[in-house]
Amino acid sequence: MTMTTETLISLAILIPVLAVPGIVLLGRYENLREGVSLLAAALLSWLVFGLYQQHSDGVVLSAHWLELLPGLSIAFRIESLGMMFAMIASSLWFVTVVYAIGYMRGHKEKNQTRFYACFAVAISAVMGVALAENLFTLFVFYEVLSLCTYPLVTHAGTDKARHGGRVYLGILLSTSIALFLPAIIITWMVSGTLSFTPGGVFPDDTSVGLLSLLLVLFAFGVGKAALMPFHRWLPSAMVAPTPVSALLHAVAVVKAGVFTVLKIVVFIFGLETAHALPVTEWLIYLACASILLASLVAMRQDNIKARLAYSTISQLGYITLGALLATATGVVGSALHIAMHAAGKITLFFCAGAIYVAAHKTLVSELDGLGRKMPYTFAAFTLAALSIIGLPPTGGTWSKWTLMIGSVDSGYLFVLAVLALSSLLNIVYLLELPARAFLRQPAGVEKPGGEAPWPSLLALSVTAASCLVLFFSAGHIKQFLEGMNLS
Repeated sequence: MTMTTETLISLAILIPVLAVPGIVLLGRYENLREGVSLLAAALLSWLVFGLYQQHSDGVVLSAHWLELLPGLSIAFRIESLGMMFAMIASSLWFVTVVYAIGYMRGHKEKNQTRFYACFAVAISAVMGVALAENLFTLFVFYEVLSLCTYPLVTHAGTDKARHGGRVYLGILLSTSIALFLPAIIITWMVSGTLSFTPGGVFPDDTSVGLLSLLLVLFAFGVGKAALMPFHRWLPSAMVAPTPVSALLHAVAVVKAGVFTVLKIVVFIFGLETAHALPVTEWLIYLACASILLASLVAMRQDNIKARLAYSTISQLGYITLGALLATATGVVGSALHIAMHAAGKITLFFCAGAIYVAAHKTLVSELDGLGRKMPYTFAAFTLAALSIIGLPPTGGTWSKWTLMIGSVDSGYLFVLAVLALSSLLNIVYLLELPARAFLRQPAGVEKPGGEAPWPSLLALSVTAASCLVLFFSAGHIKQFLEGMNLS
């Protein structure tokens, strides 16, 4: 029996949720419980790849669930940017589950059933964000993502975890309610639609002042994009287990934020309108400041996960910056960086978790000589760090290169200097870790030890290898993204 495209899209969103009862019911049998997660992740990846093939063949893929008011519905439509995001999320879910099996068991974490269940719901929310046909649908799943990741952030159940969870949820919900939602309502009242439309939705006679206000509301209201000063939730969320940090930084939360910003600039404002607004230049300055300031703060962090968290804030600035450049090249560069950063950053967090499980170390200053015991982990870290920096032969090379070309196309030549300086700062705070591990002598008496459990080692090896694969496949991804209808 051949399924309709509407059924396929609905299954892509519902498969992770449908796995939750199996995960919960089999909670006492960890092999079966995790088998359900892996099976659901594999099915989702297979389904999304099938949708990708149909989309590449020119098939129009859409689904309609519910109409609340005329022009206000829960509906989905696949376009190239959302398709890419869906493929990233679905493929990395499988890899993260494999990693989590080694990490959660190796660290003897409690409440593992709740972890896998909430993780599945989060992936479902991400798929809803990726495939949303309109801004209302995206907003609904965006908020579901905030709520279902709160138990993951507070997983440890300590006072510190609960405090981190309050900061996490407080900032994300407050920015959504106070800024994002009003911007959506005003957009609907002015344009009469929230559907993502090539060239934008606003009438030609919409005032520049109102459009500028809306762009500011959207830029800060999408708190998951972590644009300074609404970034504190991200370092606070680092109290979560490392697989959750990987979810936050690579698979779901922050990527949902910058993806939303990109969709709004391209399909709600339109590139021509966004480029012409005076406020856009000031937001570009702010994005550049966020890139550099977060890098400087990262250099001062001794905690590995905190350093990586501020690195993520800086890298998200790249994606927001590319969107605000409001050129076709800038948009493609931003979209490419979503993929390249996902592969690199998830590897870095996987390595941080492996170091914690195998060596019980969380500080950069404790890593001296550890590379002798964990050579594969630190080799993977080095490869991922090179991708974040933007050096060949890793995927990050092409996304940064494309963003640089976009800055020239848009006339913001100072952005070139910002990107170059940021890359130098990346070298300092990222390569210090493998340099300490491989080049320094251990501080004290060496204790016996080795690599993390094999599922974690396998997962970080796969994601590290993907940084190399993306270097050679970037041309295909770029060509796919250039198929977006931007006008």
